[in-house]
Order: sequence, then structure tokens, then C-alpha cells
Amino acid sequence: MGTPPPLGPAAEGRLAPLRLDVVSIQSQVVYGRVGNNVAVPTLQAHGLTVAAVPSVLLSNTPHYPTMHGGVVPSEWFSGYLDDLNSRDALRHVKAVLSGYLGSPTQAALLGRWIGDLRRTHPDLALFVDPVLGDYDHGIYVDPRMANAYWAHLLGFAAGATPNGFELSCLTDLPTDTLEEVIQAARVLLGRGPDWVVVTSAAPDTWPPGEMLVVVVTRDSADVVRHARLDCRAKGTGDLFSASLTARLLKGASLVEAVGRACAEVLCALELTAASGSAELLLPDSNHHQSG
Repeated sequence: MGTPPPLGPAAEGRLAPLRLDVVSIQSQVVYGRVGNNVAVPTLQAHGLTVAAVPSVLLSNTPHYPTMHGGVVPSEWFSGYLDDLNSRDALRHVKAVLSGYLGSPTQAALLGRWIGDLRRTHPDLALFVDPVLGDYDHGIYVDPRMANAYWAHLLGFAAGATPNGFELSCLTDLPTDTLEEVIQAARVLLGRGPDWVVVTSAAPDTWPPGEMLVVVVTRDSADVVRHARLDCRAKGTGDLFSASLTARLLKGASLVEAVGRACAEVLCALELTAASGSAELLLPDSNHHQSG
């Protein structure tokens, strides 16, 4: 009968862990398209495997008449992160994407976890979207979050994607002009990131029908222009940071990745406006493959 084939890893009880590319740490809602409800399908559409870690669990965003849920308890949050290590799921991880965080304590726990992970994954990229607020609504998180980003996360970050309002909150500097945006972004660069991408930058300087994104490194500053649509769907910043992360991991240059991420957001807004949807609609997989 011949010699039986050797037992494979499964038969020997050594099942391989799921190979993760990205850990996305953001808000999660039951209904709606913000946070990980946007980031996970976007990253997956680009062919990446994602672990979604919730920072808050909510029924929907706060602009609806009712909302239930709240901040994930610190013990749970740190346990989610630690258990990824325990499952040996981070062996091949390429990046961590940090979006909306529920408390300064979460920022501290995440910073400690990133610091520990860097000992075994020195090339791990941390992309920080420091969600604090916007021009229309002001600050809508714990006011201590700006200091928490400085203290715990920006020093580990490869890049940061604040909007213009958030950049001003982080640096306590004006960001009304392009020159002021660049100066404030370089203050953030002094904390550690290699680049800062400022969305909705200097709105008073926007040409008719356009918006500006400013891409700042230690050696350069580029302005990316894109069309402005009258659509106020939530989650566009989450879509932008996820799309940017995916394109950088696929090898695009920073400015190229920003331009393509802007185009992806614009496509989503066009779909959303055309359908009259109350929540952001995402481009299909064909858009990601062509862009």
C-alpha cells in the first residue's frame, strides 16, 4: 500500500493563524457608514485582510434623534489588542490604522501596544487619523484627546491625516492660509511622523467648486485639488484614510496615493448624492481595481 503521506499542519494540530495585513482601530456603528463600517470594506476591496478593533460601539452617529451605546471599556479594548498577539495574528501585519478613539485612556493603551509591537515589527507603519472635530461642529470628542495624541501616538506615526480644524487643535496654531497649514503641519512632523496630509485645508482659500488637500513632508509641500460636492454624508475622512493606507501599502507614492484617495472619496460622494442616500455609499470593487 506504500508509505502514507506525512501529516499536514492541520492534522498535526498546528493550524496557521489568519494572515492579517492591517489592524483598523476605529468607531463601529450598527447602522451607518463611519469608522470601521467604512474602513474595513474599503481596505478589503483593495485586497487587504483586516482586523477591526472597535473603540466605541454605537447604534448610529450622534446626529440622529436617538443613539445607544458608548465607549468600549478599557479592559475590553486592551484585551482586543493583546489577544491579537496571543493568537499570533500579527506575524505579517503591515500597518495599523487609528481613527476615532473613545478616550485618552484608549490612546494610552494603544500607544503602549504599538510600542511593544514595534520591538518585534520595527517596520510596522502606524497611520493616525486624529479625529477631534471639524469646522462645522467644533470639537466633538473629549477635549483631552489632542494632548493624548501628542503624548501617546504621534511619536510612533509614519503619517497623520488631520483635517484643517484638527491640525489647528493639535498645534494651537492658525490654519487659515496655505502657508499657516504648512507651518502647523511641520510642527506635527517635529513630533515624529514622516508626513502629514491635511484634508479640508484652508477653506477660505478654496477656488469655486474645489477643495484643497495639503501634503507636507520635511522636504516638500504639495497641494492636491479636487472637486467639492454639496453632500454632507458622514464618514468621508474615514474613507480617505483607509483608501490612502491601502494605496500606500500597494506601493503608490504619497502624493499619488493622496490623489487617488481623493478620487475615491469623490466617487463615493457622487454615488451618495445621486441616490439620495442618508449614508455614504462606497464605490464597487471595479473602481478600486481601475484606480
